Amino acid sequence: MKSLIIPALLLSLNAHAQQAADSKPAAPAPAAAPAQPFERALKAESAVSKSATVMIKGKAVPYKVTAGTQPVWDKDGKVIASLFYTYYQRSDVADKARRPLVLSFNGGPGSASVWMHVAYTGPKMLNIDDEGYPVQPYGVRDNPHSILDVADILYVDPVNTGFSRILDSKADRATFFGVNADISYLAEWLNTFVSREGRWTSPKYLIGESYGTARVAGLSLELQNAHWMYLNGVILVSPTELGLKRDGIVGDALNLPYYAATAWYQKALPADLQARDLKDVLPEVEAFTVDELIPALAKGGFLDSAKKAGIAAKVARYSGIGEKAVLQHNLVIPTNFFWKELLRDQGYTVGRLDSRYKGIDKSDAGASPDYNAELTSWLHSFTPAINHYLRDVLQYKTDIKYNMFGSVHPWDNKNDTTGENLRKAMAMNPYMKVMVQSGYYDGATTYFDAKYTMWQLDPSGKMKDRLRFEGYRSGHMMYLRSEDLVRSTDDIRDFIKQTTPAANQPARY
Repeated sequence: MKSLIIPALLLSLNAHAQQAADSKPAAPAPAAAPAQPFERALKAESAVSKSATVMIKGKAVPYKVTAGTQPVWDKDGKVIASLFYTYYQRSDVADKARRPLVLSFNGGPGSASVWMHVAYTGPKMLNIDDEGYPVQPYGVRDNPHSILDVADILYVDPVNTGFSRILDSKADRATFFGVNADISYLAEWLNTFVSREGRWTSPKYLIGESYGTARVAGLSLELQNAHWMYLNGVILVSPTELGLKRDGIVGDALNLPYYAATAWYQKALPADLQARDLKDVLPEVEAFTVDELIPALAKGGFLDSAKKAGIAAKVARYSGIGEKAVLQHNLVIPTNFFWKELLRDQGYTVGRLDSRYKGIDKSDAGASPDYNAELTSWLHSFTPAINHYLRDVLQYKTDIKYNMFGSVHPWDNKNDTTGENLRKAMAMNPYMKVMVQSGYYDGATTYFDAKYTMWQLDPSGKMKDRLRFEGYRSGHMMYLRSEDLVRSTDDIRDFIKQTTPAANQPARY
């Protein structure tokens, strides 16, 4: 009987306990943990991937995109930083040996890769109008002009840009922040990435924008000499000086064709010039700059007064700035003054990086604009788009701020030989070619200065058939204007096709 009493007692106790529990309010259910916790600290190694399809040139292109981080190690193998990247691979290509890989960098030098990523070459682009101005709702859409149909693309954020950060508080900032330091650690990082992804046999290209052009010019030789990684091509978008000197009168004079382009766009030129097409006007201004303005400036204060008056009249004619102001500035119009003066009578300033944009200052008086009208507009449209895309679409979860511009100071600019490095890399590698892309309305890295850079890359002229220049009717980010997005991506597509050699074609002179 004992064996029956104990179970009965247990059943009775359980019943009373259940009644007591039922009479109490239910305890709240524990909150569900997020699938991927948000963190303020960057992980040295991380990755999220998804698959998608984009229509490019009317054809479906399936792809895999990976957003993640990969470490930067010091010489002893200790992790000191981690770089965030976004990597796009076309997923219906079996043979990567013939599949080009484009390695993409922006500039600053403290700028993230966001600009070309979601407005130029990638399969997603931000919501803007046909001229590049912000529209709402913010976000991204498919880019039917992406170069993903012809090449895989890697977008890299250097240290302190995007989500990339220094992880070792004791790491020397000089390891990252300088012309040559930047090139050195990024080359090492790229070596690791290419090895991990099995892309050593792929034709490889570097593309850089603005300061990113100094970065990729330097990387072309560093990758070749320190890592034995040889490139097929380098694309310089809105290039900087690349360490090629043009101080003094040459640098001053090179701005005039840009002034003419801006004045033409803003309808500030004399009627006869305004009636002509921009591409008909610019060669005339370029010829005057090289053949007359530079020789005149070379004579300084000893230039004949009549000759000086004649030069001033032409500078005024081509720039849209009055003769009196030109003479007051000794024939050399400062850029800040130009951006303030050109539309002063209309109550507007013009943008530095793209002079199609207008700004409004507190006062019409003064020698320079209160702010960069174009950059404010771009940050307005790009910042919501990249944060939405990475965090919500790609589901890369982090509480770290995405740095459109990060702290990289002090930046060591000494010993910038990036242009010469690019020349050496080209000379050593018969496969390598270079394309320059510039916007006519870019006042930060002007199109004529970019031409000068290209001319000076190879003083011998032996490689000029491997150098190509393309100009567009927009500014620093020429791809923001829809018409130029079509042209500029087609130019890259054509460049990649032309510089991918046929099977077994030797690299030889």
